[in-house]
Amino acid sequence: MTRYAEFYRQSIEAPEAFWAEQSGLIDWHTPPQQIFDASRPPFAHWFVGGTTNLCHNAVDRHLAARGDQPALIFVSTETGVEKSYSFKELHAEVQRTAASLLELGVGKGDRVLIYMPMIPEAAFAMLACARIGAVHCVVFGGFASGSLASRIEDATPRVIVSADAGSRGGKVLAYKPLLDEAIRLSAHKPEAVLLVDRGLAPMVLTEGRDHLASELMEKHRDAQVPCTWLESTEISYTIYTSGTTGKPKGVQRDTGGYAVALAASMKHIFDGRAGETYFSTSDIGWVVGHSYIVYGPLIAGMATLMYEGLPTQGIDQKPDGGIWWRLVEKYKVTVMFSAPTAVRVLKKQDPALLKKYDLSSLRALFLAGEPLDEPTARWISEGLGVPIIDNYWQTESGWPILTVANGVERTPSKFGSPGIPMYGYKVKILHESTGEELTGANQKGVVAIEGPTPPGFMQTIWKGDERFVDTYWKSVPGKLVYSTFDWGIRDEDGYFYILGRTDDVINVAGHRLGTREIEESVSGHAKVAEVAVVGVADALKGQVAMAFVVPRDGAALSDAQAALQLEGEIMKQVADQLGALARPARVRFVSALPKTRSGKLLRRAIQAVCEQRDPGDLTTIDDPSTLQQIKQML
Repeated sequence: MTRYAEFYRQSIEAPEAFWAEQSGLIDWHTPPQQIFDASRPPFAHWFVGGTTNLCHNAVDRHLAARGDQPALIFVSTETGVEKSYSFKELHAEVQRTAASLLELGVGKGDRVLIYMPMIPEAAFAMLACARIGAVHCVVFGGFASGSLASRIEDATPRVIVSADAGSRGGKVLAYKPLLDEAIRLSAHKPEAVLLVDRGLAPMVLTEGRDHLASELMEKHRDAQVPCTWLESTEISYTIYTSGTTGKPKGVQRDTGGYAVALAASMKHIFDGRAGETYFSTSDIGWVVGHSYIVYGPLIAGMATLMYEGLPTQGIDQKPDGGIWWRLVEKYKVTVMFSAPTAVRVLKKQDPALLKKYDLSSLRALFLAGEPLDEPTARWISEGLGVPIIDNYWQTESGWPILTVANGVERTPSKFGSPGIPMYGYKVKILHESTGEELTGANQKGVVAIEGPTPPGFMQTIWKGDERFVDTYWKSVPGKLVYSTFDWGIRDEDGYFYILGRTDDVINVAGHRLGTREIEESVSGHAKVAEVAVVGVADALKGQVAMAFVVPRDGAALSDAQAALQLEGEIMKQVADQLGALARPARVRFVSALPKTRSGKLLRRAIQAVCEQRDPGDLTTIDDPSTLQQIKQML
């Protein structure tokens, strides 16, 4: 690995020269005056004084060379729609959307909250915000009113863009009632709501506030909206991620650093080439959707395939476990990005489906979002016959921290490992209580990143500089380092392995959920006295949430019927408030929860018992019978 080792070394030892070279991968309206401003650690400011625009780099700059080539390919197996937009057509749609937002009063720096299913209009809205210098904040369409309201309140959007409904597995989910309820719950009220009507669910419009996108788009059919040039360090978007407190964290991203980081990753990591097709099966509600459905592929001049539906359902709504491979063949996909959970779902399908289509265009399948287990990696690797490349990163980082950079030098992957540190990242394994660096092979510690963080990394927490420093940079004693809050080891060859969270965030099918948020929802039920929620290993989803509840009256402890009824009520409450994703797999009733003598919940011990592992040192437990009760119940 001589070439990559040298490439990496330059990025760490001479970061300004390294990133100055990478900055040539995008268009600048004004070139950067200073590559890196390190005057206020841990805050990193990249390409200071340079002005650019994400939408220009994703759309406009490709018009001359590839205006008629596909830019956005939309496939919905939910509605049977398949439609392709060229760069020219995408340019026109984005300008219409931008003009509609301007008419609704959106200006530079204003927030626009996007609560949308996986439809082209969601990408148009993101790109339109970037075009006019507004800050977009995309909220996953699966979130319920309570979760949405907390994000509206924090982001204070001037306008919300939404739709009548989404659909999953043939089930229509009406968005408008959820949005109306979220606005009612939120202390902040948007001035306007822009709605895409897909004809899937009836919508009641609020006079003076709600506007149909189709009407405004028609009005602005021939709109010419120039790009607003933003200073590199100005905000491009915020995106919420679960934390260990109930309050979601708005990860704030810059403009220039993000554009350069994505352009570089498309070249060095994904080996994506202009004119080819990139297919990420994620959702725009997650960071993967921002980086590798919308901005990354388009910046690289690739067509991006946007997919609405299950991995097991065909365009005619009939079961089809080969739908993704059919699309790879049809659109000559060269780079594909998915999640281990999706592959585990496909593993239950007929293996012949992997051989049924011509997949010769596909160079690699990238997987991320949760740890990739070796059997799953091996199965898909043998089935597809292309490199399966795991990668590890976070909402906070914006692009991969650990993987292999085949665009720099062909590097073998190891099953079970996401890979090695990417250029720009000084990744360390530190002892959790002393902060000392663990340099030996297979020593378990906290995976941390030494500053300065590279371009594309989060700038700060939205409206929370102090919270940013306290949350991420002060958790390792005596050191100002960024904690990923993940345990890890490094093997003798320098490959990292991720072993799970050090905090109370769980990973359900690639979706990060804070157990505290779920606990707050459960404890809001009138019959709940106390609750502990833990993430438990699950063969399909990676982890699922398990709730252990002390009920206010003893009926649920002694009467199976009462327990079942209360379990159903609690599950419904969580689904209504936070969305179906957060609903616990099971709610178990106990007379008391395991705690230390000082009253701290022993979540780790509960989790260990659920996973049939040794709960470890229990010298501080107040009442050992509480853990025994959980053991017997399971």
